[in-house]
Amino acid sequence: MASRAIPLIFGGGRNGLMGVLADALLGHGGTAIGVMPRSLMDREIAHLGLTQLHLVDSMHERKLLMAELSDGFVGLPGGAGTLDEFIEQWTWAQLGIHCKPCALLNVNGYFDPLLAMIERMADEGFLRRAYAEMLVVEEDPGTLLDRLDAYRPPERKWRFLDAASEAALAGSGR
Repeated sequence: MASRAIPLIFGGGRNGLMGVLADALLGHGGTAIGVMPRSLMDREIAHLGLTQLHLVDSMHERKLLMAELSDGFVGLPGGAGTLDEFIEQWTWAQLGIHCKPCALLNVNGYFDPLLAMIERMADEGFLRRAYAEMLVVEEDPGTLLDRLDAYRPPERKWRFLDAASEAALAGSGR
């Protein structure tokens, strides 16, 4: 990410996989931007060496600001919070709230059970096949970044705007 000048936008914690990623990126001259609710800052889990740390009032504000600052979304192996934030962004992409890519770095098959569930949702008609296929899934970080660069969103589920407004929105990445 540092060699490609891709900033990291994340929850702003110093611990866990994301803290390690932030440290590695910063150590290679990259940019790491955190977005953290004040309540978590008060618990002293913030990474204080980031390029920038935004403090917000709630988890909802956190997700919204992270979405606004990001050009795409990558889920790394993690827990419930990872799934919550990733699934919300993927849902927003399906609804046309943004046109940004959503990807999973599937290290050692970590997301295989989730991908099987997504496949089942499509097979049983609860999810359009195009929305299952819009997910970028790779095991190799470099290949994943290449595919994010080449990403083109599927046609939107619902259209609300005239063609000119739709084109302007698509050009803004939203």
